[in-house]
Amino acid sequence: MLDQLLSVSTRNALSKLSETVNQGAIAAGAPAPAAAVGQPSFDNVLSQLAGSVSGKLENAEAISMQSMTGDVPTRDVVNAVMDAEQSLQTAIAIRDKIVQAYLEISRMPI
Repeated sequence: MLDQLLSVSTRNALSKLSETVNQGAIAAGAPAPAAAVGQPSFDNVLSQLAGSVSGKLENAEAISMQSMTGDVPTRDVVNAVMDAEQSLQTAIAIRDKIVQAYLEISRMPI
């Protein structure tokens, strides 16, 4: 269930977007300025975001499964699910802004 949700939502979209960004930078012959400055690159930030969201979703699912056996109180389940939902909504909003910015840039006259 979790894999289906992630495939539909953020993880695939962010990984495809970071691959596109990397391919565009390589095709343009652009150097990696973030590496020179010592700051994380754009694709690393997106990968960390996707990993964080994925981890929170997996944690929420694991806690939900543990609650079925009575090992975890309902309050902890609700907190984990709400945290995962908030992270997913944030990642989706960031993805939407990135796509919107890309579309605006692609419409600019050269």
